Amino acid sequence: MDLALKGGGFLLAEVTPDQIFIPEELNEDHLQLKKMTRNFVEKEIAPKVEELEEQKDGLIRGFMQQAGELGLLGLEVPEEFGGLSMDKYATVVVGEEVPRGSSFAVAFAAHTGIGTLPIVYFGTPEQKAKYLPGLASGEKVAAYCLTEPGSGSDALGAKATAVLNAEGTHYILNGTKQFITNAGFAEIFLVYAKVDGKLTNFIVEREMPGLSFGPEEKKMGIKGSSTRQVILEDVKVPVENVVGDVGRGHVVAFNILNVGRFKLAAAAIGSAQLALEVTLKYAGERKQFGAPLSSFGAIQAKIAEVATQSYLAESVVYRTAKLMEEGFHGLDLTGDCRKEAGKALEEYAIECSLNKVLASEVLDLAVDEGVQIHGGYGFIMEYPIERMYRDSRINRLFEGTNEINRLLVPGTLLKRAMTGDLPLLAAAKAVSKDLLSGGLSSDEEGLAGLMQLTQKAKKLFLLAAGVAAQNLGNELKDNQYILMGLAEMVLQIYAMESGILRAIKVQDMDVAEEHKAFTAKAATLGAYGAMNILEQHGKEVLCAAEKGDSLSTVLAGLRKLVRRPNVDMIGLRQEIAVMVIEKGKYPIR
Repeated sequence: MDLALKGGGFLLAEVTPDQIFIPEELNEDHLQLKKMTRNFVEKEIAPKVEELEEQKDGLIRGFMQQAGELGLLGLEVPEEFGGLSMDKYATVVVGEEVPRGSSFAVAFAAHTGIGTLPIVYFGTPEQKAKYLPGLASGEKVAAYCLTEPGSGSDALGAKATAVLNAEGTHYILNGTKQFITNAGFAEIFLVYAKVDGKLTNFIVEREMPGLSFGPEEKKMGIKGSSTRQVILEDVKVPVENVVGDVGRGHVVAFNILNVGRFKLAAAAIGSAQLALEVTLKYAGERKQFGAPLSSFGAIQAKIAEVATQSYLAESVVYRTAKLMEEGFHGLDLTGDCRKEAGKALEEYAIECSLNKVLASEVLDLAVDEGVQIHGGYGFIMEYPIERMYRDSRINRLFEGTNEINRLLVPGTLLKRAMTGDLPLLAAAKAVSKDLLSGGLSSDEEGLAGLMQLTQKAKKLFLLAAGVAAQNLGNELKDNQYILMGLAEMVLQIYAMESGILRAIKVQDMDVAEEHKAFTAKAATLGAYGAMNILEQHGKEVLCAAEKGDSLSTVLAGLRKLVRRPNVDMIGLRQEIAVMVIEKGKYPIR
């Protein structure tokens, strides 16, 4: 496999525009699917948001049924089992639109992602034939049951047990699952319990005796979604309902969370664009000192930053969609493909975590600035930004907290370096040698210069990671201060590179000139902002990992790597803001 296309390989390779996918390349089928999804959500669901918030009995379940009839629940389900067998780009365009339906998006995502995909990827052909048609049609709704009252991020610390009966026909499940989305109305539960101390995944049906539920949780946001405890008391589950292998439930759990993170990111970028749209409408109508809010520089700077970060996050999600699409190419999802699917999902664990962290934090930026621009009205329930602000906060907790996802990135990189899967250590040594010899190319301008800046950013990460690994050794894996700094560096590199590659690719496409201009400006502003963050974290990591004269040497190397031409970032923000305000929405979709 080309190093640029391996999980984490982008840190070591020079990625080219032809190796990524961008939203501008969506085909007519994707665009029609996107339009259909928006029409469904805006016409059927959005008018009933208040009823959703009050959890009107049967309402969200009915919407799920409608979504199934439209085919939206079976995008990734094989046609042989009632699905549409569509690509990862289709899941992104749908994921971007469902947040317009408020809390419906939570039920939808839990069902189509972590609820259904364990069976798609890790189920037996018999399990697929039995359960997938109903899950694709909306006849059945799924829930994912991993978290417990005493184990959140520590999934392997689960206490639920599964004991094989004397006849060897059923497992007897006992335990309590916490914060389970869709628990109030789901018919199918993907439950994790330990068999002889080893995590195993089971398909549990609602009508099985011994299954009960706690009351609805009273939540800060996503109030329309169902969130309850799932309680198992001597629930008899047939042995044929084991998903994957007995004792290998962690393989199912962690890999399904990878794809769940990717899908969450798609919903988050759609939500961020919607928040920007709502905020622009208010800023254009609200007048202060005789002028609309959108005419003031302090407000325009916020708008420009939200639009730029949304551009970067969107570029990252579509780039990752291509990686995952190619990773699953040729996989027969109708048969027993658990090993192949697990390998494909694990390959891009780093990218999926980066997607989740970036998109959820961009969404938080969008809603937070949205409330700020609304002023006091942003705190009033009459205005949609108030609900969006509350609803957004869960995304930094869903699918593993952002802290856990950040730590996963350098942890996985270190493991792959130790096994030789990624030649990180050799690359780090080469960077140190280049810096000592003064070997750095001269600065260029324009998008080509930004690509060069990205390569410098990668060398900066390799310098910091190499020094930390060399000086701390095995202690590095437990030093979360340094690991979090390295994770932030990887995140900024992936985001800036994705935005730059997209901008370069757009310049040669048949799109409007203002579209080309926006991508170039957003890529530039995003890259320079990323370099500021990279410089900060790179210096912090080096100062923590190195001392004395050696520190002076590596800091001199850092200064070489962060050197960049001067750019009028204030002017860029002004230009981006004007483009966004004129469009009245995220300007290129």
